[in-house]
Amino acid sequence: MTDFQSLGLSDGLLSAISENGYDTPTPIQKQSIPLILQGRDLMGLAQTGTGKTAAFGLPLIDRLLEEGRRPAAKGTRALILAPTRELVNQIAKSLVSFLKDTPLRVTSVVGGVSINGQVKRLSRGTDILVATPGRLLDLVDRDAVKLATASYLVLDEADQMLDLGFIHALRRIAGLVARERQTLLFSATMPKQIDELAKSYLKNPARVEVAPAGKTADKIAQSVHFMDQKAKTDFLIRQLQDKPDGVSLVFCRTKHGAERLMRKLSQNGLSAGSIHGNKSQGQRERAIRGLREGEINVLVATDVAARGIDIPGVSHVYNFELPEVAEAYVHRIGRTARAGAEGEAVALCAPEEIALFRQIEKLIGIEIAVASGDVPPMAAAASRQKRGNGARGGNKPARAQSSSGSNDNSAQAKKPRRRRPNGRKKAA
Repeated sequence: MTDFQSLGLSDGLLSAISENGYDTPTPIQKQSIPLILQGRDLMGLAQTGTGKTAAFGLPLIDRLLEEGRRPAAKGTRALILAPTRELVNQIAKSLVSFLKDTPLRVTSVVGGVSINGQVKRLSRGTDILVATPGRLLDLVDRDAVKLATASYLVLDEADQMLDLGFIHALRRIAGLVARERQTLLFSATMPKQIDELAKSYLKNPARVEVAPAGKTADKIAQSVHFMDQKAKTDFLIRQLQDKPDGVSLVFCRTKHGAERLMRKLSQNGLSAGSIHGNKSQGQRERAIRGLREGEINVLVATDVAARGIDIPGVSHVYNFELPEVAEAYVHRIGRTARAGAEGEAVALCAPEEIALFRQIEKLIGIEIAVASGDVPPMAAAASRQKRGNGARGGNKPARAQSSSGSNDNSAQAKKPRRRRPNGRKKAA
């Protein structure tokens, strides 16, 4: 099979694919599309940027067109769940591009924007609903959408949905959609929980794996610079100033850290924006549009942006702070070298981050080239981190998956238990 025509898609959809400039399917598309057209449940494992949206979107559209039904009021025929607002919007935009001259409707719902407009759009029903779990359940609780008519369920980037604490939301949603359904699960990594999720929700699924978990794109040139944390900002500014024509993404661990860094870059004459959980949906969309249209050339982000941003021409990804979950590194640098292009991933590693760096190398299975600085010994780095934590009162960095600040998973977070100043619980 060398082109889309050989995959079994309908003539009308093949015409839309051609108009969108696609001629050769990616490996995940080649393997997944025929199986989905057969009605099989499927578990797809592929790294970010490999064309997973079309892998499930094209056969899903084909099957919905073949059925020829109309959606019921407040109902949906197919439900696609994704972990972040950006990914939901990207999926919806991609699907719409294939629906020219068809009666199918795509509706997307995310947090961070008014729910009233979403309630109104859903009132007449939709063929394909793309949603974040948190906002979807808000709409379910308002009786604005009925999921029992959904005979297709897609879980995209399932591993990140689990990282963000959506497991209970997924269980509830799975119980609301039609029992007789086709379920598709796509994930970039395969932790134990994903395997358990697949066994719970998929029936005799076909398994498609086109890249080992943790594998990075071949055309990404990776390097690391070792330095003290305090030296990182000036170093990054010099790097960005030396590449005035580059389009760069810079990743931080926390929302406040990302905002501070963006302001520092702007003060030094760089055209920069930021995207994180403290930004409204409109602000996030304007920042992404600004980078895409060349109004800015540096976007500082938390891991909320590691999946779901598809911006052609991103030349560099800078890990200003290393993620505390190694898999997040793969998703971060996957924002460059997309669709066969080349790109660079540059990590800035402080001594207290050396353990995180070694975890990343272990995951991706390669030694990242050292561009500058001396590699700190693990023991010294651990001692330094321990002393630093003690000086800060024992505070530890926030976990990478929660520092993204995505408002859509706020209902999933557990509040810390209050303790009295002496450390004893308050008496009942």
